[in-house]
Amino acid sequence: MQRSLRWSRPSRRASSILGVAAVALAASAALVNRRAARAEHDYLPRGRFITADGVRLHYMEMGKGPPVIFLHGNGSMVEDMLISGVMHQAAAAYRAISFDRPGFGHSERPQQRSWTAAAQAALFARTFAQLGIGSPIVVGHSWGTLVALTLALNHPGSVSGLVLASGYYFPTARTDVAIFSPPSIPLLGDVISYTVAPIIGEFIGWPLIAKMFAPQSVSPKFQREFPMALALRPSQIKAFSQDTAHMLAAAQQLSPRYASIKCPTVIMAGDADRIVDIERQAQRLHGTIPGSRLDVFSGAGHMIHHLDPGRIVKAIDLIATGGITRASMQAEAQTWGTTT
Repeated sequence: MQRSLRWSRPSRRASSILGVAAVALAASAALVNRRAARAEHDYLPRGRFITADGVRLHYMEMGKGPPVIFLHGNGSMVEDMLISGVMHQAAAAYRAISFDRPGFGHSERPQQRSWTAAAQAALFARTFAQLGIGSPIVVGHSWGTLVALTLALNHPGSVSGLVLASGYYFPTARTDVAIFSPPSIPLLGDVISYTVAPIIGEFIGWPLIAKMFAPQSVSPKFQREFPMALALRPSQIKAFSQDTAHMLAAAQQLSPRYASIKCPTVIMAGDADRIVDIERQAQRLHGTIPGSRLDVFSGAGHMIHHLDPGRIVKAIDLIATGGITRASMQAEAQTWGTTT
């Protein structure tokens, strides 16, 4: 009798703890869902929608002229390109189009697919064709550079030039992959994304953004206008986590092929970037893509398109006006081949 009592008491305690945890998770999920619904009510889509390969994508478009596509980084959305001013400046001479990548902003991310950089690039190649924009210049920031590079490698007819800003190109050890990947885990990731992750994000979201802007301060306009509540929805947290988990694999798969890129390419980076190392990433990529141009922002952090949007537009101009051509890149590639 005493033995059964000794065993039953811990079992009751465990049941009580599990019950309290279940109630806490349910309450957290209810709070998170209310906040997500409120965010989508407060921040309505500002652009248009197009459905390609069964996926509904949200995009903003302004200006006329040769097409230029902007692809944002991980955890962000089209508002980043709008707030920075780079889209508005580009629209003075170009047809500037910025997409919410799948799962971000107001774009869908069907979970029956694995949204690798290759899958996203294939989707955008089809989207470009549907929009009738031919071969645009593609501007990628941070994680968006992986999609831009994959477009150039897997769908070369869909790209006339690349502007790569603050990108991650070669596999290196990163603590953020281990920290932010758990919400990408099947089943467990759903529990995390729809309960505790958005609440944790309330505390760490702005400090992470401050690190991206550092050593510069977060711009007052970004603080006022960036829709953080949209970024902290469970669906976007899950998309962020999946992209984070895929980052190393994408760099491993793409990096052996960079030397075969033929389209005009401008690589841009800040030499004080705390997110990606300029020597291991931007400078190494410049040495890998023959004929590419490297533009280093002295004293700048990760968000160089906010620091000097006009400089991004000048890189676009360099490609659009023939300052870098496929022929010159191919000639330089041949020169490299005879001297190394």
